[in-house]
Amino acid sequence: MSDIKKMYTTILGDSFPLEMTISFGDQKLVYHKRTWGIHMDDGTVAERGIRYGENPDQEAALYELVNGNLTLGDCKFIKPGNGLVSAIPVEDMLQVGKHPGKINLTDVDNGLNIIKYIVEKPAAVILKHNNPCGAAIGTTLADAYNKANRCDRIAAFGGAVIMSRPVDRDTAQMMSENYLEVVCAPDFEEGSLEILAQRKNLRIIKMAAMDRLADFEKYRFIDFKSLIDGGIIAQQSAVNSIRSIEDLKPATATRKGIEYKCDREPTEREVNDMIFGWAVEHGVTSNSVLYIKDGCTVGIGTGEQDRVGVAEIAVHKAYIKYADILCYDQYKIPYADLCLEIGQGKRDIAEKEAIDLKVQEDRANLPGSVMISDAFFPFRDGADVGIDQGVSAILQAGGSMRDSDTIEACNQADPKVAMMFTGQRSFKH
Repeated sequence: MSDIKKMYTTILGDSFPLEMTISFGDQKLVYHKRTWGIHMDDGTVAERGIRYGENPDQEAALYELVNGNLTLGDCKFIKPGNGLVSAIPVEDMLQVGKHPGKINLTDVDNGLNIIKYIVEKPAAVILKHNNPCGAAIGTTLADAYNKANRCDRIAAFGGAVIMSRPVDRDTAQMMSENYLEVVCAPDFEEGSLEILAQRKNLRIIKMAAMDRLADFEKYRFIDFKSLIDGGIIAQQSAVNSIRSIEDLKPATATRKGIEYKCDREPTEREVNDMIFGWAVEHGVTSNSVLYIKDGCTVGIGTGEQDRVGVAEIAVHKAYIKYADILCYDQYKIPYADLCLEIGQGKRDIAEKEAIDLKVQEDRANLPGSVMISDAFFPFRDGADVGIDQGVSAILQAGGSMRDSDTIEACNQADPKVAMMFTGQRSFKH
């Protein structure tokens, strides 16, 4: 067991070259391997790259684009000198903790991929295994972090937190009460680092370049997928085109000569949640369905094979997380621990029954939320899952042969449900 534990703290090292060149016809992109000076146990400083890949027995390397400017068709890609995660200098790794591995850095990268659309507001995204488990905007950074953390306090354990504002003492104090792997922010105000440093294994990353993060909306990059036979699929990265109410499309459809449209228009609050939710959706593994309320995720379903299934999973998770946060607010223990102690005869089952009743009464805070689907509903059953839980509005891509059925589901709901189309799919694999 001791050897297994040691695997997770060992810097594996790698055999990857210092430089990598990728050619696209007569255009070349040149990358340099990123390393940092790491203080070793014997007091020396050694140059090391990332700790390891997705697992401790996988060598990995991080490369930064240092030369070349790729143009394919009408699309121009990111130029050198715009590095974010790939360009973190050693002085901005304010606390190394356990030296970062591949998952830590890709979590930060995907957090930036979401934050770039909401960077103008105090915002926090908590990620686990490259998917957000909580995302929120708030009146202050502490408010945004608290909301994001309460979305899914269970999954946030060991997560990576990416924030749009410099960390203040109030936010740092909240974060220090949790076990986190990474905290990334544009800066850290006086006194905040001392609070966070109480967590010795925490990786603290300053990313001053976040002040130009919104510029990355305009950029695409090459997205590679390596195949088991050594082949590669290359594609342009996705771009979120839903940035304001003007980008939304009315939910309309024509079937057998009959025109269908939603009876109710979304409110301003629902439109804001649609735009926020679509920004979060941009960083969620498909198939996915989200429930959003007042600029905060309520339930997140990710990576499922069927759309009605992921809509149901997001609801199921919302109920579980809501029970947990109610229990934690009242007893300062997880809901799972409450159930365990009841089984051991240490607590009264009435405590659990009271929480369960409150969860059912509130329907896990889902009523009034906005349902976000990263693609169209092939049947109305997916939308019906949200409607049955009391969602007040739906945002989806549109384009299904049965859009009329989903529109009818919204019009038949009591009260009626608003729906808008994006005209854009947001798959992420």
